[in-house]
Amino acid sequence: MLYGRDPERSAITALLDGARAARGGVLVLRGRPGVGKSALLDDAVAAAAGMRVLRATGVESEFDLPFAALHQLLRPVLGHTDRLPAPQADALGAAFGLVANGQDNRFLTSVAVLAMLDELTTESPVLCVIDDAQWLDDASATALSFVARRVEADRIAVLFAARDGDARQFFAPGLPELRVDGLEAEAAGELLAERVDVPIPPEVLSRLVEATGGNPLALVELPSMITP
Repeated sequence: MLYGRDPERSAITALLDGARAARGGVLVLRGRPGVGKSALLDDAVAAAAGMRVLRATGVESEFDLPFAALHQLLRPVLGHTDRLPAPQADALGAAFGLVANGQDNRFLTSVAVLAMLDELTTESPVLCVIDDAQWLDDASATALSFVARRVEADRIAVLFAARDGDARQFFAPGLPELRVDGLEAEAAGELLAERVDVPIPPEVLSRLVEATGGNPLALVELPSMITP
């Protein structure tokens, strides 16, 4: 159950509905660690009825491996590579080490990713979900940003979540963004009511929200420390 996230869920619903109607789009969710970005991604996946969902998560230990995240995203559908024009199939194969002596052509690889996703939409709309985008390797980030800027007439939705405050940032100039902030007191109270067996007085709730900034992860870790 998500509390206090109606604006964010509405924006994501509009993104999914647009993709279903061949009005593709992209949205970048930004926020501090623990604020609930991943929960919103999971909620989007649950709402993506009738769509093919492809997921990837940036991994700190892989951010210097070219195309690592892109491989994670497309691995379930690599069998569709043979539907691409030969130069694009070769570029994607080279990026993933599937073609001997393949050359690194990042523009052609990006075009191939877009063509692959577009090919998948002949069967159903596609939702690409990328979490921890701040840890995407540069090659994957470039390719996915390239795709995200070119899906407006396709049945494709791209949803990123990126953490604020890390040394490494996800730069997405020109892409629509939505900031995810802490919960307001009412939503925080509903969340805590699930976790705490005794009623929390308003003045205590107010202090908890102030101390945590309404961060859901911090709030759900508090019950073990709260006494009657």
